[in-house]
This record gives sequence, C-alpha cells and structure tokens, in this order.
Amino acid sequence: MKGLLIAFEGLDQSGKQTQAERLRDALTARGRLVRLLSFPAYETAIGGEIERALRGSRDYSAEVMQLLYIANRYEHKQLIAEETARGVILICDRYLASSVAYGEAQGLDGEWLTEIQRNLPQPDLTFLLDIAPDVSATRKTQDRDRYERDLALLSRVRESYVHQAARNGWIVLDANRERTTVAADVLAAVDRVNA
Repeated sequence: MKGLLIAFEGLDQSGKQTQAERLRDALTARGRLVRLLSFPAYETAIGGEIERALRGSRDYSAEVMQLLYIANRYEHKQLIAEETARGVILICDRYLASSVAYGEAQGLDGEWLTEIQRNLPQPDLTFLLDIAPDVSATRKTQDRDRYERDLALLSRVRESYVHQAARNGWIVLDANRERTTVAADVLAAVDRVNA
C-alpha cells in the first residue's frame, strides 16, 4: 500500500492533535503503519529555538520566525520521504500551510512562504479544522503563547487558512462539532483518497 502525507491545519485548540490521534488509531486498527508528526518539532535544535521564541525568551522578526518554522520542517524532509516511500501514513499536526497563514497574518508574502517550501514533500490531503478565534481562546485560558493571546492576529490567520483551503481544494470541517463526528468525516475523506 502506498504511503500518505496528511496535514491537519487550523487555529490552536481547533482539535488538530485530537483528530490526528483518532485518525492514527483508526488506521492502525486496520493494520496500516502510521506515524504522527507535530510541527514545530521542539526536540530539534531549531525546534528548541522556536519554543524559546514562543515563550518570550527570544525576540525574532516575523520573517525569522517563519524561516525557523520552515527550517524545522526541512529537518524532517528525509524522514517524511523515506516513511511514505515504505508505505507509512504520516499525519502532521500543522505543516506547510501554517507558515503561510501565520506569515500572511503578520504581513509577509504568502507566495514567498509557499515557494521556499516547494521542495518539501507536499501533503496528499489537508484538513482545515475551522473554529473562530474567540472559540480558540475559550478552549485554552492558561499558558497561551504570544500567538494564542492575539485574537486580531488569529482572525487574520483564519482568513488565510480559509483562502488557502479554497485555492488548494482542502477539506474544511467545522471543528465546533462533536469530536466523534469530525473524526468520522476525517476517516471517510482519507478512505476516498486511499481507495
């Protein structure tokens, strides 16, 4: 069976991790090899630097932050290519589109952000778990990073995600619904792609 690269995108607290884990469990129960990836991947040197910046220990410009995020994905380029080549389904909690969404929300050129990620493995399927910024804020009230605290920024991020989804044929799901309902829609879409 062929491998797949599946990305979950959306605002923080939209259920990306939950849906990624549910999809992993469903596909694993069917006998598929599945691996979860989450970006940023904090366990790398670049990922550690991103975490320090998000917590306020570093003060980088929007360009530098997005370059760090993208470099963090390039750290995993070979792994993604190797795993999908051997039939693994890789499920990403955030991937390429998050740099475009957050970058555009901070005034960066979305085409530039897309172009510098062109040599990364492209997703076979992308889900946008759509929620409003105020819903994101109510789902997590403590220990919010600098992006999570800025509702105006999150509104612009959501707008970018919606435009990207329309332009690129993503599957957009209302993430305000019951988790099991969203999970059923996700699995049905993966089955259509993997048929």
